[in-house]
Amino acid sequence: MPSLKEVRTRITSVKSTQQITSAMKMVAASKLRRAQNAILSLRPYASKLREMMENLSSGAGETAMASLATPRQEERILLVLIASNRGLCGAFNANVIKAASQLIHHTYPGQYAAGKLQLMIIGKKAADYFQRRKYPILSTHHEIFDNLSYNSVIPLAGNLLADFQSKRFDKIILVYNQFKNAAVQRLVVESYLPLLPSAAEPEPAVHANYLYEPSREEILNDLIPRSLRIQLYKAVLDSLASEHGARMTAMHQATDNATELLKELKLTYNKARQAAITNEILEIVSGAEALKG
Repeated sequence: MPSLKEVRTRITSVKSTQQITSAMKMVAASKLRRAQNAILSLRPYASKLREMMENLSSGAGETAMASLATPRQEERILLVLIASNRGLCGAFNANVIKAASQLIHHTYPGQYAAGKLQLMIIGKKAADYFQRRKYPILSTHHEIFDNLSYNSVIPLAGNLLADFQSKRFDKIILVYNQFKNAAVQRLVVESYLPLLPSAAEPEPAVHANYLYEPSREEILNDLIPRSLRIQLYKAVLDSLASEHGARMTAMHQATDNATELLKELKLTYNKARQAAITNEILEIVSGAEALKG
């Protein structure tokens, strides 16, 4: 049985850890509310914008922007991974890393072996993992989370569009966690470019017949880049809300575990204290009996 001093030291240590995890849980909950409001407000707009873009591009003919919806032979691949800059959020980062590894080694092993697959990473945790293992990283963008806004995502979306139009990449894929609620995050692997019809909604049999002012081409030239910026911003917001939800859940579980551990340690402490008192009584009694003899 451990000594009383050892148990007291462990109790103090666990109490300190419990205070830290409880504080981190409250901070994550506060940040989650803001992030959740932001992503829930953006989703309807992003969904409608994507619907309009798909409808317009489906019958636009051969234009520079309409060509973005034309699938190519998948020779050069770019994976855009959205993780977090900090840990202590359960399996949040591990899920993104695992999904990316599956794509690299099982979906596109030929492109990876030929040096035609690259990674663009948002978030230090995923970047550290792939950098240590010498994966081909095109760029990292940790600074986006320092002051996340729509304007901070615009340059990145513009670079992705330019790389696709110049045929530097034939396919660009987003890998991120989609926010469902504080306890549940859904891993998403979706095509960013080329523009593909949404899998969640079947393509309508009849397209609306619009009158365009200005022309369809001019509208597409403005709408598609705008939609791509919004889709990337939505993915980053989804990931941020998921991160805070995952961290809040992880810290809640850690706080509960610390509470249970404290109960066990206090029981151990009381048993050790009782044993020490019993030993002292026995020593006194033994000493008294020896004096009588």
